[in-house]
Amino acid sequence: MTRKAKFIINRRNTELWKEDTVESVSLYNDWFLNFAPTTYTNERKRAMEQVGLAIRLTDNLQFTSMHLKEHPEFITILRMATTPPIARDRLIGLSEVKPSFVRAMEEGRFPQRLSEQEKEACLNRIVKVLEKLLDLELFPWIQNAGTPTVEELKMAECIMADRLCGSLSDPIIRNEQEKRQLKVIGDFLVSEGYTYVDPKDVGSFLDMQQGTFTYHLNVPVEMSRFGVKMPIDVVIKRLGCSQESLPLLVECKSAGDFTNTNKRRKEEAQKMGQLKSTYGNDVDFVLFLCGYFDGGYLGYEAAEGIDWVWEHRVADFKKAGV
Repeated sequence: MTRKAKFIINRRNTELWKEDTVESVSLYNDWFLNFAPTTYTNERKRAMEQVGLAIRLTDNLQFTSMHLKEHPEFITILRMATTPPIARDRLIGLSEVKPSFVRAMEEGRFPQRLSEQEKEACLNRIVKVLEKLLDLELFPWIQNAGTPTVEELKMAECIMADRLCGSLSDPIIRNEQEKRQLKVIGDFLVSEGYTYVDPKDVGSFLDMQQGTFTYHLNVPVEMSRFGVKMPIDVVIKRLGCSQESLPLLVECKSAGDFTNTNKRRKEEAQKMGQLKSTYGNDVDFVLFLCGYFDGGYLGYEAAEGIDWVWEHRVADFKKAGV
């Protein structure tokens, strides 16, 4: 049974939903048009540097398993050297390695419980697949067994960097949007007398002091017989509340189209259910929205007892006791 909320922010203001959606979409579009190109350009410059380093340290892309053993993080760049550029899951399937092996490599490491023999066997299979699919038109010096010219290297770097950024464009935009949303919340909270606390200095969200907030804190929740840690974007211990009261938990959401928001709208309801199952009906969980959230999405969340604050009206946090 959905509990009676201690506060109402926007979920019952149905007459404002359409107007708020229009304003939220406008805010997102303005941000995208003004900042996304710069963000992408900066990431492309960084990608160029990464690709150039990978080319140099793999003997101009004449790589072996030894190169990947020394620089496992190059796996992401080398996937862009094939024709067509190969997706992570496709590489995993073709090389018959575990997903955890490739994901660990992307982080610059290898799974701990793996012998050197097993590691070498996995790397050899990966190299074999990459070599078979290598874009020889992009790297003509490999087929000719020659030395690449400066022009050939520059062309290869540019194309691989474009491929890399193309494969990461959505995450790049999401990451920048999240940074911006966190800053909007943080600036508002500081203006209201709150103090930021590094999540590393928070032992438990239950022990946070009044008037403090933090980002990206893992909150323990119960799932079936097992306990897991749920990442929460913003945790706010409200001023004037008792020490025993639970902090306000905030999930930042931004979207550049209506389709994906409605596909994923059940995720917040599941989080709310897990939080209530663990901490009871007094848990306060709200969304912070910017972008394409229409009446279908808002109606679903409202029916689940989940409220929200619009980024274009951040002061609505006051309605949640902030």
